[in-house]
Amino acid sequence: MLNSKSKSYWLFLAPSLIGLLIVLFIPLAMGTYYSFTNWDGLVSTAFVGIQNYVKAFQDQTFINSLIFTAKFSIVSIILINVIALSLAQLVTQKLGNWNTFFRTVFFMPNLIGGIILGFIWQFVFNKAFQGIADATGLKIFSDWLSTPSTAFWGLAILFVWQMSGYMMIIYVSFINGISDDILEAAAIDGATGMQTFFRVKLPMLMPAFTITLFLTLSSSLKIYDQVLALTQGGPFNSSQTAAMNIYNEAFQNNNMAYAQAKATIFLILIVIVSLVQIRITSKKEVSA
Repeated sequence: MLNSKSKSYWLFLAPSLIGLLIVLFIPLAMGTYYSFTNWDGLVSTAFVGIQNYVKAFQDQTFINSLIFTAKFSIVSIILINVIALSLAQLVTQKLGNWNTFFRTVFFMPNLIGGIILGFIWQFVFNKAFQGIADATGLKIFSDWLSTPSTAFWGLAILFVWQMSGYMMIIYVSFINGISDDILEAAAIDGATGMQTFFRVKLPMLMPAFTITLFLTLSSSLKIYDQVLALTQGGPFNSSQTAAMNIYNEAFQNNNMAYAQAKATIFLILIVIVSLVQIRITSKKEVSA
């Protein structure tokens, strides 16, 4: 039987569990079922087995969106974490009141919504960059959102600018948790600043890497609103992410069941990649 402490525990936990059941687990179960039908979103339809999944794996547009999402995620994860760790190192130096100022400035882009952020950078790439190109004659600043390669880097710049400040805060909290005694001992032993960072700080930051890599990985894989506002998946679907492909399939083509099959495949891929990442970085924590 449950004692009074256990009853209180489950009583306070019940609202969260009910919420998860209603908004996550029930829709997930329903969506998985519909992925095995030819449901169009309005009427119940016949069971078609794995037909939607076979079709998804033969859909080159969907495959291309997965490849683009993977490339975008790899580039974003590397740049965000390198920049965020560098910024964290900067704002944890003895800069007086400037520390708070820099932390606020670097974190502010994360407070801007994805759609608004997309429109801001659309103006930067289409107007400011084009103005530089017209004034200087440098073609590298011209038509940034009109070619697949520059559109890719435009999205990467936008996402890195948005997420780096957020990841910086996580690194800052872990850097501040490193004991001054350890750093002083390293200095007494004659360690340089670089040696202290790579031999002392970096191994102790492995728990932070586990968190930041997971957050940047999950955010980059499911990116949608920034792409919608900046490129709308163009040019020629070259910057279409998996999330955008699934959305377009469901709400533009009205192929709800087929889109759900794509979403299920994408969910499984995200879960696998996330679990592998957590397992690898968790091992590094232990070895460090």
